[in-house]
Amino acid sequence: MARTTDRAQRGGHSGVSIEDVAAAAGVSTATVSRAVRGLPRVSPATREKILEVAGALGYVASSSASGLATGRTKTIGVLAPFVSRWFFSKAIEGADRELHARQYNLSLFNLGGHGSNRERLFSKTMVYKQIDALLVLCMALTHDEIEHLQKIDIPLVVVGGHVEECPYIGIDDYAAAATAVRHLISLGHKDIALLHGDDETDLNFDVPRVRIKAFQDVMAGSGLTVRPEWDEWGDFTVRSGQDAFTRMWARPGPRPTAIFCASDEMAMGVIFEAQKVGVRVPEELSVIGIDDHDFSDAMGLTTVRQRPDEQAELGTKMLLDELDGNVGAVQSTVAPHQLIVRRTTAPPPSAGSA
Repeated sequence: MARTTDRAQRGGHSGVSIEDVAAAAGVSTATVSRAVRGLPRVSPATREKILEVAGALGYVASSSASGLATGRTKTIGVLAPFVSRWFFSKAIEGADRELHARQYNLSLFNLGGHGSNRERLFSKTMVYKQIDALLVLCMALTHDEIEHLQKIDIPLVVVGGHVEECPYIGIDDYAAAATAVRHLISLGHKDIALLHGDDETDLNFDVPRVRIKAFQDVMAGSGLTVRPEWDEWGDFTVRSGQDAFTRMWARPGPRPTAIFCASDEMAMGVIFEAQKVGVRVPEELSVIGIDDHDFSDAMGLTTVRQRPDEQAELGTKMLLDELDGNVGAVQSTVAPHQLIVRRTTAPPPSAGSA
């Protein structure tokens, strides 16, 4: 043990990695991570040995002054690409509700709409010293990031959609989008435009693509034409919905009688801009979204409801149950969605779009 103590004196705590502790103790990095954070599935003898080695090396797993004896930070990390948009703010609200009830803290990692600081967020500082588990909102993780988290055995769940290689909670986005499009078709609409999400970020999430495919498949299955000039994109904000409507209505030629919007905020933007130019909703143009935003009821917006707060609350509960020793508590789960018919959809005008 003298050799490791000398090394700790030379390099200090900051130079000692979890790999050093694992090598010195003859165990895996995952076992070290569990032992120093006070997690289950480590025998008392192994835990004692690891803590002795870690102490000799000067390795400290928690920066929260909880020390090696407890290891836990009692903090769950929430990683979000945005915090200002409805889905993310509601999800954070749901996570915090469960954390508060279980006397845990929330540590928010906000990418601010881009991934330039991802490397820093996935560094040892984030996962080794600050959090016991990680809740990821509407983001794909790279294989290296997932591997990094699995290596130290940190509980992880993604909320808001399907992600390969890790458990996730979210609605069936294909089914939700298909429900919205079928509603328009059931009213008699044939000339249907698409306003889909296309985030200009490197977050690589597949929700926008899935909703596009659902629209295309349902239209094709009903024998309806998908017009490329009625295909518009937005970034899930009200402003992008306004801009998309303006671009679509500025083009010559026939106009759609309905627009399927991949989010309520974009649908609201469409409605605001339509009203500005005298297009009546739903008499001349039906509009449907996905989400059931807090303002959707007041606007009379027909939508497909989901509950991001409940999704995040469930994901957080799973993480905390896993930390409490309930092995396998974190599991992929499909959240419910529901068509909510309000005032913004109606049969098309009898004259059609000709």
